[in-house]
Amino acid sequence: MANSVKTVGLLAALTALVVLAGQLLSGTRGAVIALVIAAVMNFGAYWFSDKLVLMRYRARQVQPGTRPRLEGIIDRLVARAGLPRPKLFVIPEAQPNAFATGRNPRHAAVAVTQGLLELMDDEELEGVVAHELAHVKHRDILIGSIAATMAGAVMVLASMARWGALLGGYERDRRDGGLLGLLAVAIVAPLAATMVQLAVSRSREFAADEGAARMAGHPHGLARALRKLGQLSGRIPMEASPASAHMFIVSPLSAREAFTRFFSTHPPLEERIRRLLGRMSR
Repeated sequence: MANSVKTVGLLAALTALVVLAGQLLSGTRGAVIALVIAAVMNFGAYWFSDKLVLMRYRARQVQPGTRPRLEGIIDRLVARAGLPRPKLFVIPEAQPNAFATGRNPRHAAVAVTQGLLELMDDEELEGVVAHELAHVKHRDILIGSIAATMAGAVMVLASMARWGALLGGYERDRRDGGLLGLLAVAIVAPLAATMVQLAVSRSREFAADEGAARMAGHPHGLARALRKLGQLSGRIPMEASPASAHMFIVSPLSAREAFTRFFSTHPPLEERIRRLLGRMSR
């Protein structure tokens, strides 16, 4: 519940940021135009992202009866969670990792790497798959798309502000914001939007960890899996795109490629494990 309330608050903050940036730049009309542009772009991404990301990672759909261990785990979990059975995919990568995608629970897919299947025991694998199913159950793809739309609108407004400054436009008096307002939209607003969007992503990871523990009936498998993932993902490279790194249970990027902790889409693993074990022991 706390994570859900936090997510709502963060989305409200993004909405307020869009309105404020639009007002500073060109009034409410500017905010509406930017929001429409961002919504159109992100609607397409939301609708087709599952096919694109699965293709990007060369994921192969699991045919019935070919992965009995994985299929057995998914069948037990969806029965407990009351979810439709998602499509299952295996990514031919040695790094242990996983992600979920799809615009709603009826059109969901869970993809795991070959490395995850080989390096996790049954309880750990169950914890990871439950985490991805929790994302599906919480409709986190939709929440992420909404956050991306709001942040995208701020980026559109920032681009308009930069072009306006370069072309000498937006000559406005102090009452309407003037040069300081233009600079705020061009520089400060995009940074603020990015930080709020990252906070939304981190909040959903905590919620998915908790949901996974409840779905599996205990937190221990996921906690052990997170420790393993933290140790192995940095040592085993994976060809991953920064644009889709946020989808995975842990970042697939190497330490050299990854953002700093301040700009990470994932909370620190130590904190995730601490919260997971602490909350479930109450």
